[in-house]
Amino acid sequence: MSAIPLLPPSPVAFPNPRYALAEPDGLVAAGGGLSVQWLLCAYSQGIFPWFDSDEEHVLWWSPAQRAVLKPGQMRITRSLSKRIRNSGFVVTFDQNFSAVVTGCSGPRGDQHGTWITPKMMAAYSDLHHAGFAHSVEVWLQDELVGGLYGVSLGKLFFGESMFARAKDASKVAFFVLQDTLAGWAFDLIDCQIMNPHLESLGVHGMPRDEFLDILADNEQYPTRQGPWQRDKQAANLS
Repeated sequence: MSAIPLLPPSPVAFPNPRYALAEPDGLVAAGGGLSVQWLLCAYSQGIFPWFDSDEEHVLWWSPAQRAVLKPGQMRITRSLSKRIRNSGFVVTFDQNFSAVVTGCSGPRGDQHGTWITPKMMAAYSDLHHAGFAHSVEVWLQDELVGGLYGVSLGKLFFGESMFARAKDASKVAFFVLQDTLAGWAFDLIDCQIMNPHLESLGVHGMPRDEFLDILADNEQYPTRQGPWQRDKQAANLS
């Protein structure tokens, strides 16, 4: 494995992600920080943080294949369509960001630990207060049963994580997000790394260079900064 560039606390700057390591796939650098400035610089260049412990350096990634979805093109099964219509879920934006991040940090199946560390939670909370990170909440009888969160820059949304405590709650959150972003003329939802669950929703791979070209073009568009409110007429949910 090639040497990993180690970033100092300042200045806020990354190596060119087009030259990220092939093994491990997409590793750009280690170090730096998790301030709002570091995170915005990273996302604007197609880089995201992912590491296991707050006692270690932050690791920054830009994989060779990016998992993406064009808003409005989610694959919706018959059963999910029925769930969207008849679930009784209420979906909101930016009503309880911290609770969504906490839900995403919880254990899943046989998984031990979480990459959403206390420092990561604090960092994305700061990004939320700065108006760049957003949450989608799914409620059932006033109980939070699912949701997702991510970062918005220009016409791109960078998804970070999702969770569900009720059947299909995270899928409903993702449906409402992509449906709303389609109405707002967003170009792309970045889901970072492909997995079978995302593939089942219509997410597909995109070569890193193509993704970075879209990011470069995205710089010309203003960011929809601040708290979001969703367009309820787009989906048959309260």
